[in-house]
Amino acid sequence: MEIDTPYGAAEAFLDVPEDPRALLVLTHGAGGGVDSADLLAVRDAATARGVAVARVLQPYRVRGARAPGNAAKQDEAWISLVKTLRQPYEHLPLVLGGRSNGARVACRTARALGADAVVALAFPLHPPGRPERSRADELRGAGVDVLVVNGDRDPFGVPDADDVAELVVLPGETHDLRKDPARVGEVVGEWLVVRRRTERARR
Repeated sequence: MEIDTPYGAAEAFLDVPEDPRALLVLTHGAGGGVDSADLLAVRDAATARGVAVARVLQPYRVRGARAPGNAAKQDEAWISLVKTLRQPYEHLPLVLGGRSNGARVACRTARALGADAVVALAFPLHPPGRPERSRADELRGAGVDVLVVNGDRDPFGVPDADDVAELVVLPGETHDLRKDPARVGEVVGEWLVVRRRTERARR
């Protein structure tokens, strides 16, 4: 489906199981798309566990641009499109997620969207070779539980476990998480199930 935003149209690809238990909205890295191996694996694992999944191609990628540009405008477009996507599922818990730059957007907008959790794949902690330019404040500022799945060979670094609800570091994986995408999907799928059980127990 096509979704209008203040900065152009986005495209969303929906996979909705019968009687969904939550909505997971996923997006891509800076120059990527929604068909990366890890995003598809997360979709498969989540839908198998009763979670509706929307994979979103952001407006700048629909226009053909490789870089997202201004972060504030990117976040504004994301907030707008997620609100539209959520309308039929307002009664369901909302989980935001993405890989790399998409994970940053999900963290930055979690509070504004009232999200219940964030799934961050290959969170780019810092530019390669520039550990002094840490983005850990985006993880800490999400205001909700954040699952981070990174590879131990990621040149963008690996976040500190103290800054997130759960950190899973996969051996042998680099930034693209292509070595074993099914494992990435299973990690996310199981985390979503455990979170749901924990929330029910709290009630």
